[in-house]
Amino acid sequence: METPLIIYNHTEYKDLPSELYTKEKYRLQVELLKMQEWMIKEKKKVAVVLEGRDAAGKGSTIRRFIQHMMPKNTRVVELGVPTSKQNRNWFSTYKNHLPRDGQIVFFDRSWYSRAVIQPTMGYCSKSQYYYFINNVNDWEKRLINDGLIIFKFYLSVSQETQKYRFFLRQSSELKYWKVTDNDLKAMEHWHLYTRYKEQMFEQTSTEHAPWILINSDNKMIARLNTMRYVLKRVNYTDKKKVKAKRYFKELEDYQITIKGVKFENLTKEQYEFLFKIKAHE
Repeated sequence: METPLIIYNHTEYKDLPSELYTKEKYRLQVELLKMQEWMIKEKKKVAVVLEGRDAAGKGSTIRRFIQHMMPKNTRVVELGVPTSKQNRNWFSTYKNHLPRDGQIVFFDRSWYSRAVIQPTMGYCSKSQYYYFINNVNDWEKRLINDGLIIFKFYLSVSQETQKYRFFLRQSSELKYWKVTDNDLKAMEHWHLYTRYKEQMFEQTSTEHAPWILINSDNKMIARLNTMRYVLKRVNYTDKKKVKAKRYFKELEDYQITIKGVKFENLTKEQYEFLFKIKAHE
């Protein structure tokens, strides 16, 4: 049977000028807040998992999701390096962080670390890896039967883009700390990581909890597509259609702001070059 992997790489946003990205993001954030109000009223539980390689844009995507949400009912879980106790009690560790009634929880890396990054880097044993792979589907199904709404996003970034984002971070006086020795070591294991990633899709993308693959070579497009997918799948009250609006038109005056610096009177070629840089912010 074919793996029910969902590839959600809609291209409606590919020509979205940067100044209109904010307008489209705001439109989706209004809907997210309406969705959250419905969740609170109906006591729904939503978990949004974001997996992907280092520099794929997981954290920045979450920040746009929660930017205008009600903090009391919103949580972000980023466990970092697990303790030995957490390693031994993998499912229960994450079950303790799952949303309660009326909450939405975002996982910046999740229990699926055991399916990809941990075996790639040798941070778990083979028996721990196989125990996870053989049991995670049933575990998720029980959670869903208990009322959990779950989204499993994988933000896919190319090797060239990851290297460029690492370069931008290392060159930044404010973001250099985001690139660690472990990040660089993981990059050296690109192909092994890819093999575990593909096995994860094959073994854990199910009808009840499919993986949603998002191309994140352009972070702005990835954020909008991820938000839009969630909104399309949840039937909240007073829901509006979230099809991408056709803001796109040929610009008369090419200008763009990057890291607070505004560039004006650009040629189309200059604008497109700078837009690619902005897409990694």
